[in-house]
Amino acid sequence: MSHLYDTIVIGAGQAGLASAYYLQRAGSRFLILDGASHIGESWRRRWDSLRLFTPVRYNSLPGLPFPGEPYALPVKDDVARYLEAYVAHFTLPVRLSTRVSSLVGDADRFVVTTDGETLTARSVIVATGAYHRAYIPAFASALSPSLVQRHSSEYRNPGALPPGGVLVVGAGNSGAQIALELAESGRPTWLSGRDTGSIPRRVLGRDVYDWLWWTVMRPSVDSWLGRRLMGGGLFAGDPLVGYSRRALMIPTLTSVGRTVGVSNGHPRLDDGRVLEEVRTVVWCTGFRPDFKWIRLPVFGSEGYPDHRRGIVAAAPGLGFVGLRYQYRVGSSLLGGVHEDAEYVVRQLASHDQGRKNR
Repeated sequence: MSHLYDTIVIGAGQAGLASAYYLQRAGSRFLILDGASHIGESWRRRWDSLRLFTPVRYNSLPGLPFPGEPYALPVKDDVARYLEAYVAHFTLPVRLSTRVSSLVGDADRFVVTTDGETLTARSVIVATGAYHRAYIPAFASALSPSLVQRHSSEYRNPGALPPGGVLVVGAGNSGAQIALELAESGRPTWLSGRDTGSIPRRVLGRDVYDWLWWTVMRPSVDSWLGRRLMGGGLFAGDPLVGYSRRALMIPTLTSVGRTVGVSNGHPRLDDGRVLEEVRTVVWCTGFRPDFKWIRLPVFGSEGYPDHRRGIVAAAPGLGFVGLRYQYRVGSSLLGGVHEDAEYVVRQLASHDQGRKNR
């Protein structure tokens, strides 16, 4: 049998690294596994102009401030560099290019199988988030083969798309950013989706996050306000931060209703209009979880784990960190993941100690 760890952390993004910080402070024998070849790789793969809507002062992981002016909005590569610096600063035991193919239970421990070996641990923290599989509506397959289709995870910049009009489906922050960039490049662009509302960048002379962080991001999902903010569920769109739908109405950008189907190979809107001018569709329709590699009976609706603050009662010793709305509205954000990580590590440490004492 291979070496027995106290805890194996699966995923070296912000959730996994925050968990590692608390594991290290607790003196745990742990290992972090990640399938990427570099720390921060998932951030570097995002579109070129991506900028966070949370300012620097609200993007820190525990123990190391995010660098920069407090109210600057970091670009994606800033985040990747920060995560790399975080691993180096705390000398965290990360094993890269190591994809986990299965997680199973075996008596009083867990067995983690990777591409090349089998590892065992008393507890496991799954820190892969919940944005695994790009979601595209089923009717997309009926679009004409002459139309180019890209999910937002594949979009890089306007120059990487063929000439002609672009339909951006999904009007949340990602869709609005991408549509605005395409329109400003001179392309006819349609932004499709329901109005998710908007929040100004500054309120009463201060950055909006000085207000949001303590009023909107802090409530637990069990509170009245938390339930109201979750609204349509785990995959509902968030309001635009820093600009309104009206501000997006420049000459080359048109906001339209939801894209609901296909007519003669072209996108059809909910008002019956068919966009025959479109040559490319960019799907900003989000992601869905894909936890099929976890072979434990711990999942409920929409493929999410049944958990309480990240702790899974059906599999003692298993925890999750980085899920959207895990405990607070801001749980999955860079600056919001630390509280869940600390709680899960503390709960699992108590569980591990009980197993050691048997």
